[in-house]
Amino acid sequence: MSSFNFSQWPPALSDAQLESLTHHAATYALSHGLTYLPPIPTQPPVPSSAIHAPISLLPAPVPRSLFERAQSLQSVYNTLYARIATNDEFLDREMGAEVGAGKADEFVRTLWQGWKEIREEGIAQPLHLGLFRSDYLLHTGGEDGGLGLKQVEFNTISSSFGPLSERAAAMHRYLHALTDYYGVSPDLRPENFPPNNTTSGLANGLAEAHKAYNAKGNASILFVVQPNERNVFDQRWLEYELLEKHSIRVVRQTFDELASSATLNPESRVLQITLPTPPGSSSSPSPIEISTIYFRAGYVPTDFPTPAHYTTRFLLERSRAIKCPTIPLQLAGGKKVQEALSQPGAVEKFFGGPEAEHAKELRETWMRMWALDAPNTPLSLPAEADHKSGEPLGTALARANAMSLVLKPQREGGGNNIYKSDIPQFLETLSPQDRQAWIAMELIVPPAGVGGYLVRAGGMNGGAGALPEKTVRSETISELGIFGWALFGKEKVVEEQGNVGWLMRTKGVESNEGGVAAGFSVLDSVVLVDG
Repeated sequence: MSSFNFSQWPPALSDAQLESLTHHAATYALSHGLTYLPPIPTQPPVPSSAIHAPISLLPAPVPRSLFERAQSLQSVYNTLYARIATNDEFLDREMGAEVGAGKADEFVRTLWQGWKEIREEGIAQPLHLGLFRSDYLLHTGGEDGGLGLKQVEFNTISSSFGPLSERAAAMHRYLHALTDYYGVSPDLRPENFPPNNTTSGLANGLAEAHKAYNAKGNASILFVVQPNERNVFDQRWLEYELLEKHSIRVVRQTFDELASSATLNPESRVLQITLPTPPGSSSSPSPIEISTIYFRAGYVPTDFPTPAHYTTRFLLERSRAIKCPTIPLQLAGGKKVQEALSQPGAVEKFFGGPEAEHAKELRETWMRMWALDAPNTPLSLPAEADHKSGEPLGTALARANAMSLVLKPQREGGGNNIYKSDIPQFLETLSPQDRQAWIAMELIVPPAGVGGYLVRAGGMNGGAGALPEKTVRSETISELGIFGWALFGKEKVVEEQGNVGWLMRTKGVESNEGGVAAGFSVLDSVVLVDG
């Protein structure tokens, strides 16, 4: 059992102390780029204002041993997903359009079919780059009654908030240095604030891919971004790091812009970007060769409103540039893959012989999962399935155990899952084919009674003026993300990799979802405690 009493967190602060901390936190965030663009329908070409990101005033407690375990596991996860992304047979089976999740999910199917065509043409670039994030919750539901670490998901595309998480951790260290947090807790000591150098770590991964591309002349890294992106500063910090520390320039483009700016040499497969001619210029800019493509868009169907957007995505995939991620690495992050790995003997196929201990370590972080279309399952669950006619056992088990489950589709970005009491009715809407795109996962049970002080920025009230800062004490759940990167290919499964930092997001217990950009969570950091 953990010796730390989570139900006594956060320590009490007076109204005056909260007001002072909120003022200092907000001004620090704005001064140090812990920011978002304001929530307006269309962002202007040149930003003229910013608001601080949603933040917590006190860091979230995490037992030191579990934090260190999450960090140590990241290199194992990096290797696992590198091996999955280079295993065509496994991905075809689990995510393909013929027998896998792509059979029921149009988005997955379109990506997989495009990748299959490119494979048949011949892959121009054998290397993949992954900037990963493995997300965990503390779990109290173990058989021994102790506190454990359970994985929520593994992110292989647009693993965001690395630079902003580093600045959130720095903000908490600043608040402690300034106020000593008014002496309200003996756990709030400098040695309990772990370092977080995510920005340099992620930039190092991109820089290594750029170097491996081995351009003969100048080349740049392409960031593929969403239009009207509010979380732009999280991306800009990586851009600045690449230029200042590695002398690598970044080009930012949306899929719409790339439709006209991107060209592919049919023989060399070199990708070039031609930027618009600046106003008043008499000559057009020279095309820019792209060494590495970092996708901060392309993970949701709404990023592809027309077939032309998929055509652009596949053009990028056909290039000699190193992709972060490639389509197979993006598919490897699917929830169906997460579920498939949890089945008996599955992950062991990726870690055999002397690496068998790695498979055991990973399994200890997983909750029970199964496919809704599973005809049978070896799971032992609290409620037995009451079959409807023709219904697979996986769906019947999900209905019977709904209050302890979450249903997940093949989606990223938050707001896509189905929880608890909403599950039975939702199951009635699924056709037999639709079930193939969903998995059921037992809910992780975080420590009860833990809370936090959450701050959301004031914004514009429909043109009526600025809303005030709002600090709320709320019962909370905190999700820990560990960042890593890997540069790899089929011939040499992992060229290089790194464990580069962490992210803490905190939300109110009333919210099922966890996305900061989607408005569910705030950016937090970690205070290490005994346990």
